[in-house]
Amino acid sequence: MLLISERQAVGGEVLINEMWGDSAPDNQTNALQAHVSRLRRRLRALEPERSLSRLTIHPSGYRLAVEDDELDAAQFFRKVQQAEMAMLTHPAEAADLLRSALAMWRGPVFGQLPGGTVCRLAGARFEEHRLRARELLFDAELDAGHHSRILAELHETHISNPLRERFCEQLMLALYRSGRQADALDTYRRMWQHLSEEIGVQPSPSLRRVERAILSHDPALSLGSGRGRLESDLTGARRP
Repeated sequence: MLLISERQAVGGEVLINEMWGDSAPDNQTNALQAHVSRLRRRLRALEPERSLSRLTIHPSGYRLAVEDDELDAAQFFRKVQQAEMAMLTHPAEAADLLRSALAMWRGPVFGQLPGGTVCRLAGARFEEHRLRARELLFDAELDAGHHSRILAELHETHISNPLRERFCEQLMLALYRSGRQADALDTYRRMWQHLSEEIGVQPSPSLRRVERAILSHDPALSLGSGRGRLESDLTGARRP
């Protein structure tokens, strides 16, 4: 809770509710202070050379002092931002940055102790950012012409996220560019069936456009263009 507050003070009542919810002890203020004392001792043991405690108390609550270069989440976001800037001109460099960012993940957010409501929501938000980074990674790899190299990785990611259509689009494109049109179309058919059976919806217009483009061998699919330009071509924006 203190880490995700981004160096802002967190009120005692907020911390109590996050830690215990409806099961807060009768002496909840004392219990919170006991936790704070134990955390301070733990931090002091980790950094005996530090003169001031990272955990301080303010009129508005408790604050944990952490610099951007010390927080893995901040490093992750910075690398993803740098990769987004490099996507159009240096896709291979962008892919390296994204792989470096994604390598920082070591399992679920907050490990096996997801915390209370606020921390669970933050965990879901971080997970969405992770998936978005993977989408950007595959876009960069495709733009760099590495479609065959990422096939196995893309297939595994698609299977692990069966309702995320962007991974399906990317897998279809990688298969098509690898000379496997039939497999690309079969991937679409299985995705269509899964969406229909699981949540009762049809594939998105974007996914359907990729399927039609594969059926017609649309030249746009072979371009080493970014996703935005590819989508523009598939919607008929290019001149006849």
